[in-house]
Amino acid sequence: MTIAPDRFTGFVAIDWSGAHGTAHDGIRVAMCTIGHAAPVIVAPPGRAWSREGVADWVLEHAAEPLLIGFDFSFSAPFVTRGAHLPGDRVTQDARELWTYVDESADDPDLGARSFLEARRGTHFYFGAADGRKADFLHWRACEIAADGGRKPSTVYDAIGASQVAKASFAGMRMLRRLDGRIAIWPFDRVPATGATVVEIYTSIAARAAGRPRGRSKMRNAEALDDALVALDSDRHAPLARYDDHSTDAILTAAWLRGVRDRADLWDPPGLSPRIARTEGWTFGVA
Repeated sequence: MTIAPDRFTGFVAIDWSGAHGTAHDGIRVAMCTIGHAAPVIVAPPGRAWSREGVADWVLEHAAEPLLIGFDFSFSAPFVTRGAHLPGDRVTQDARELWTYVDESADDPDLGARSFLEARRGTHFYFGAADGRKADFLHWRACEIAADGGRKPSTVYDAIGASQVAKASFAGMRMLRRLDGRIAIWPFDRVPATGATVVEIYTSIAARAAGRPRGRSKMRNAEALDDALVALDSDRHAPLARYDDHSTDAILTAAWLRGVRDRADLWDPPGLSPRIARTEGWTFGVA
């Protein structure tokens, strides 16, 4: 797939959250434009972003030439086991999974905790009472390709600081809201105009900026500026607080700008039509 360098003129990275509630301190939206100016944090409409508020913001900008990255898994593993949730309701592709999650969860603000808890010990690991954690660890093709091996956490892991499962399944409910109203790659092809949503993994941006494996987080102005400069970005405007959510979003927006037209990222060798339909792919994994 060939993407013209000027196809996208704005770049948005969204650090996501699967936390319970309706206002999430862990959500950050950072945005930059073509050029070298550093990304800036987009202020939420209230004290903090809600997931529904993020969905509304994205839809409000759907006609604009934006490349928008969300930091959660857009689907669950499918190819290796032939199902997203073996033994549960059959979902033949990612869109059917999004629908199933959305119709089954009644949590506020597109949350998915109830969906996971109803399947605790069957599909999702919440702790030692559920058995061996290793039995719950299954990976998508792009997750294996990302590091040449299997990451320690998957969308079936519902514990830990990152809460991978909660963030991703809440994100799937949000994707159902966006579906048909904005392009979601790789389930949709990149349209000639308008915005496109992709899945991002902020550690990829950090490594591209020279941050060593295991030390991807930037918690002060100097570290963030060093990483931005490595991505051919200007230094950032000072932040009131240097937290992982803000710095991850800022750096990843700058990274999206720099790789926006890389053909190997839009057409990675491992991305088959079946994988694109059922599991999706992380933009940046080649």
